[in-house]
Amino acid sequence: MSGGAEREEAFQTLKNNLCDAPILSLPNEVEDFVVYCDASNQGLGCVLKQINNVMAYAVRQLNIHVRIINTDLELGAVVFALKTWRHYLYATKSVIYTDHKSLQHIFDQKELNMRQRRWIELFSDYECEIRYHPGKENVVADAVTPPNFTTAEDWIWDCDFMA
Repeated sequence: MSGGAEREEAFQTLKNNLCDAPILSLPNEVEDFVVYCDASNQGLGCVLKQINNVMAYAVRQLNIHVRIINTDLELGAVVFALKTWRHYLYATKSVIYTDHKSLQHIFDQKELNMRQRRWIELFSDYECEIRYHPGKENVVADAVTPPNFTTAEDWIWDCDFMA
């Protein structure tokens, strides 16, 4: 089996496993939501859960020209999750887990850059709490975060499926 055929088969298996009915659940309006977020230089990944059931996944590939500091990157993943699932998160309590420890104190910081201020303003619409979840334990969000590509061939292969 060639590398391209193995990759295609692995991609189809992953796609089928992520989209099958037993994996994704419908939300319960009474229960609170939990969001796991992660970011890399390649993209952002988030998972929406409720009572240990996965509701949805969201992944966003970053533009190759985007180079921002790590705190902004991780905060960007949280904002991406809030904007993506605003219809679920707007009127409910939610806990957001990230593997960037300083984000749990971002509301108390006095010096924020303009991007951070704009994003923090978005949080006023939601009743959410940011908590730290160590990177090694954040396997749920790590699984949907776009990987770091080692070769141009890997990047081109991945872009073929994103199109």
